[in-house]
Amino acid sequence: MRILYLLLVALFLVVQGVAGKPFFPTSGTCQLQNGFCFPGICRRPYYWIGTCNNGYSCCRRYAEI
Repeated sequence: MRILYLLLVALFLVVQGVAGKPFFPTSGTCQLQNGFCFPGICRRPYYWIGTCNNGYSCCRRYAEI
């Protein structure tokens, strides 16, 4: 029975740690893809990878070799 109490405590700590965080990240997805938000279209040396929350273009810089 003691292990049941320990498991409940561990579950409580895990749930408490993730409280308030969204299951799917909705903000900062452009930064998660190593991109930047630009108004309008992406210009060189950047290319378009998506759309930011405010309607701007999410752009990423070309990889330099």
